[in-house]
Amino acid sequence: MNTPTDATDRALLALLQANARESVTTLAKKLGVARTTVLARMQKLEAAGVITGYSVRINRAGVEAGLSAYVGLTVEPKRGRDVVKRLGRMPEVALLASVSGEFDYLALVRAASSSQLDALLDEIGELDGVVKTTSSVVLAEKLNRLA
Repeated sequence: MNTPTDATDRALLALLQANARESVTTLAKKLGVARTTVLARMQKLEAAGVITGYSVRINRAGVEAGLSAYVGLTVEPKRGRDVVKRLGRMPEVALLASVSGEFDYLALVRAASSSQLDALLDEIGELDGVVKTTSSVVLAEKLNRLA
């Protein structure tokens, strides 16, 4: 996958992340380039795999009440695969990433209430192979460019 080659590509990507439904004409005006230039760059970025799709980001607060938390997990050596499989079966786990640093994995979990979040965190902490968890409840999203 190629990365954006210049400032115009990066600016175009930022505008698309803010509003993927923006018209090509409006994008061209904001970038100070021709409409055909925007179309060509979008096609180039798609072909290079930089742009993999266009989607809708849903404001979860408007659709469903609930809480989110980031959970750092420390896992016993050689137990990671097992833990990942079990977490993959939990629909409340929205994202799971292996990370460097203090934790082995970082999970984004969602629950409908604080009591359900508490139970979910207990369940994760009791998984065979999980040595330690550290949780941070999301109070408010300040920026979210994830689709």
